[in-house]
Amino acid sequence: MRLDETEQSENIEDRRGEPGGGFGGGGFGFPLGGGGLGIGTIVVLGLIGWALGIDPRVLIGGAEIFSGGSPHVQQPMQPPGGQARRTGKPSDDIGRFVSTILGNIDAEWTDIFQRDGKTYRKPVLVLYQGQTQAACGGQAQSAMGPFYCPTDQKVYLDTSFFREIESRFRGCEGKACEFSQAYVIAHEVGHHVQNLLGVLPRVQQQQQRMDRTDANRLQVQVELQADCLAGIWASHENKRLQSQGKPLLVEAGDIDAAMQTASAIGDDTLQRKATGRVVPDSFTHGSAAQRQRWFMNGYREGTVAACNTFRSENL
Repeated sequence: MRLDETEQSENIEDRRGEPGGGFGGGGFGFPLGGGGLGIGTIVVLGLIGWALGIDPRVLIGGAEIFSGGSPHVQQPMQPPGGQARRTGKPSDDIGRFVSTILGNIDAEWTDIFQRDGKTYRKPVLVLYQGQTQAACGGQAQSAMGPFYCPTDQKVYLDTSFFREIESRFRGCEGKACEFSQAYVIAHEVGHHVQNLLGVLPRVQQQQQRMDRTDANRLQVQVELQADCLAGIWASHENKRLQSQGKPLLVEAGDIDAAMQTASAIGDDTLQRKATGRVVPDSFTHGSAAQRQRWFMNGYREGTVAACNTFRSENL
């Protein structure tokens, strides 16, 4: 993957040096209400949510709503000193990499939205270490993996997840991990695109009227669409560079690396590793094959219309 001429994003909120980081003893910090969810359900939802996408507490909180509970939502705390956090361009290697990828993704989605007569509002990406406060449910912790919060339109990322892709999930190896890491960010920005297009609000309203199985199925459609939108970003960037006679961003082997990552974090793969069995009705992100197929669909077609998972007869 080549990033030679990509401008860094200034929308990085770097909280890695703030007091209160690190891995405290609070565990996952899931909001447990009165719905009577069993510990087995909580563990499975937690493991599934630990892949990519929506905050796992949202999955568990939603499950409690479906079962009659009312999860407690902790209000976000103010940063130290009560001052608004500033955004900018990080100067360390991993910070520069993340801000460069975000800048590239934002440039492509700005262009895509403009072509359709719409305005793209750039998200803020929060870099943190260990734990931090989030507008969605209170505290974000590294064990949750990356997630997008529609409330504040921010992507939350503890970059230790990048190491987990390679070491725990075996989703990539060495240099090839760069595009896998970019795919993670592009997936989360895909959720931001869904939010701007009104997809996420509609889904949340529909899920309130559904039982858990149907709500999970709808959530899978949300996640697969975000994978497809990530594919659109890669496709558009390559086409732009090709039209200018420049080296492509996505090089030979990068797509294979992303597909390996998608396979490693499919619901079926994660469930099989965690429990030894697969329960499709509990899927929230999609199977390995589904995640691969929809990313490639976005990459090949390059249009938002090609990512309508909600009308597809074959996910």
